[in-house]
Order: sequence, then structure tokens, then C-alpha cells
Amino acid sequence: MPYRSKAKEAGILNPAEVELLGRVFDKTSLPAETDHDREARASRILGYYLAGITDEDELTTLAKQPLGR
Repeated sequence: MPYRSKAKEAGILNPAEVELLGRVFDKTSLPAETDHDREARASRILGYYLAGITDEDELTTLAKQPLGR
């Protein structure tokens, strides 16, 4: 995934963190997802992680929930 290499290049996350976020991203994909949907989901996962939620199961659960706007 391109986001993984970009995160590694930026040096803001260590390899274990990138792998964790990648697993959550892979587990939460949807069949008819657009590129926009994928980017929004990736941003939400990263946002939750940077806000201090580091548990894989909790990140997965949150990433599957629709945004309440």
C-alpha cells in the first residue's frame, strides 16, 4: 500500500505502528469502496491512532462505524 511507504519515508511512525495501522485498514475495507472512501477511512484510522487509541480491536471497531455528521 502506498500509505505504508509514505509513512515510513516521513519517519513519523515506526514500522510496528505502520503494520498495525495497515492491518486495521485491511480488515475494514468494503467491497464497493471508492478511492475517496478509502482515503477517508485511512484518515480516520490515523486520526484515532494519533488521538491515543492504539488497541487494534478498538481501532477496527471505530473504523467500521459510519461518521455521524
